[in-house]
Amino acid sequence: MRISLLDRSRTRAGESDAQAIATTVERAIRADSLGFHRFWTAEHHAVPGIASAAPTVLASTIAARTQRIRVGTGGVMVPNHSPLVIAEQALLLEALYPGRIDLGLGGSLGFTAPVRRALGRTGLDDGEYPSQVEELRDYLTGRAGVTVRPSVPPPPMYLLAIRDGLSLAARLGLPAVIGGPVVNDAAAIDGYLHHFRPSAELAAPYLIVNVDISVADSPERAQDVLLPEAWAFADSRDVGEFRALRPVEEVTRLLADERRPKKVDAVRSWLAAAISGTPVQVAASLAELLERTGGSEILANVSAFDRKDVTRTDEFLASLHS
Repeated sequence: MRISLLDRSRTRAGESDAQAIATTVERAIRADSLGFHRFWTAEHHAVPGIASAAPTVLASTIAARTQRIRVGTGGVMVPNHSPLVIAEQALLLEALYPGRIDLGLGGSLGFTAPVRRALGRTGLDDGEYPSQVEELRDYLTGRAGVTVRPSVPPPPMYLLAIRDGLSLAARLGLPAVIGGPVVNDAAAIDGYLHHFRPSAELAAPYLIVNVDISVADSPERAQDVLLPEAWAFADSRDVGEFRALRPVEEVTRLLADERRPKKVDAVRSWLAAAISGTPVQVAASLAELLERTGGSEILANVSAFDRKDVTRTDEFLASLHS
């Protein structure tokens, strides 16, 4: 089972953004020593609970502090940047750390309307995102009218299943990353696997499955570990912010006092989509997930208020990795 990690630099209540970034780097160093395949960083702009806004900058620091693990972006949101600049940053990373860089790409806009206005992107025209991805690909492969520097072999591109990213990945012959509701969208997954067009980059479809995971001594404890992330997700719908993680005990009290059943239902729905349990249960669930989706790799979100719980789950996942 090939397993990799996605770290969004989540903040905890009472913790600074700088601390969250520092612990992301520390976790990547540990992931390298544990033998994980890749470690990806994320792009989130002006989100209170997420400290990472510039994944290429963070990836560069992580690559400098590690030896073997592949390092990448999960992902760069293409509409927020010029394709030329994305290509330049990716090639610079590849020149610095040859053979260890991944370029994960997505099509999301900013989290809120003020952020979207600040980024200069309040919407996308039909076909704009696919054309941006193809333009970026042309820069990376030397097919564009402008020669991008440094001139090195390009890192591999991965498309997140955002804005019809699966069908675009199939048409361009690129590996794809699915997560959230798409994991259970059999039609979308089958469309990618069956309509994939081999390319110079990839001869056969390659699907990475992103999922939230927690491992503990009991199923109940494993689910409790996930409560802070589940609450932050449900709460974001009401407050318009993805806030810092709160302690499990505090979230439990909030859920007991919550008089809005929709928020409680949202927490339950989030937990149901995650994989949690004892080591034996989680191993079986991950194997089933890969078989059901036709996935080749797990990209794990491991988010908990107590970082010891993150470390425990990472160490278990590393024992499954091959």
